[in-house]
Amino acid sequence: MTPRQDMTTEPEPTEPDARPGPEDLERAILGQEVEFNALEVAAATGVTLAEARRLWRALGFPEHGVENAYTDADTEALSTMISAVRADLFDFDLAVNLTRAVGQTMARLADWEVSTLVSRVDELAAGPDSDEGRTGSALRLIEQIKGPFEDLLIYVWRRHLAAAVARVEAMRSNEEDLNTVQLTVGFADIVSFTALSNRLTEERIGDLVELFESRCSDVVTVHGGRVIKSIGDSVLFVSEDPIGAYNIAEGIINVVGRDSRMPDIRLGLATGSVVMRLGDVFGPPVNLAARLTAVARRNRIIIDATTAGLLPDDEFETRRLPARPVRGFGIVEPLTVRRS
Repeated sequence: MTPRQDMTTEPEPTEPDARPGPEDLERAILGQEVEFNALEVAAATGVTLAEARRLWRALGFPEHGVENAYTDADTEALSTMISAVRADLFDFDLAVNLTRAVGQTMARLADWEVSTLVSRVDELAAGPDSDEGRTGSALRLIEQIKGPFEDLLIYVWRRHLAAAVARVEAMRSNEEDLNTVQLTVGFADIVSFTALSNRLTEERIGDLVELFESRCSDVVTVHGGRVIKSIGDSVLFVSEDPIGAYNIAEGIINVVGRDSRMPDIRLGLATGSVVMRLGDVFGPPVNLAARLTAVARRNRIIIDATTAGLLPDDEFETRRLPARPVRGFGIVEPLTVRRS
């Protein structure tokens, strides 16, 4: 049950001659009026104020004290999560973890979506037949895409959920720890990105990073790996197969490092046991792969001894580099690698 059910939640129509403002954008996206405070939401869902605030923070939103900042949809979402807790599907701490995962994922998705669409909004606003301004153009675009995009979100989530379940079941069949798995971790890093960004305009930097990330993501996916995260000038990926990881690294060099319009890159690969939690990976191979990029020459692949031992001798040539100190690992002998 939601608070004040007798009150309409439909946005009030704007005057025919009034140009839309930012508040109209918020109403169009939320689909409801903001009219409840945290105390009312907590009371309607039967949770404590502290629990409601904890879940709200987990979503990635700031608290609003006693001011009205919530809609009926916020109350319904909280009720859904709390109902699962009360039905013993999972406990409250797990509910917070799931909420945080959704919040962080959707925050990045929303930023990505808005930054991608802003140029289209400007085009619509500048059109010869437009008299609605940027806000009005954004409002019209939101109304047109929000339904289809919501359907796409559900479809992609189900696809990725099915793939994740398949990976877990494969680990179960091999009697492996579900949180710890043997993987080859790859780290692709743009050379001298700080110096490069100082010479480029902000728009050019954004275009460069977007192109770098998209090309890396395509290569990783084609060769059966997974992008774990992008960090501006670098991409972290994993593969269950060292040969597949090498193919990814080689592919990234071909589509990024060997493109004269793109910067040079360095690739580091390390293999070992990693912990998989909350969509991320942790462990020595992750750190070592990142450290190896500082050793690699431009558009070259550097690997650790474990990865080298897993690559077939008749397909790959490796060469040891001079031993050197690597932060957190002591003295390490990295290796260069190429196909025979």
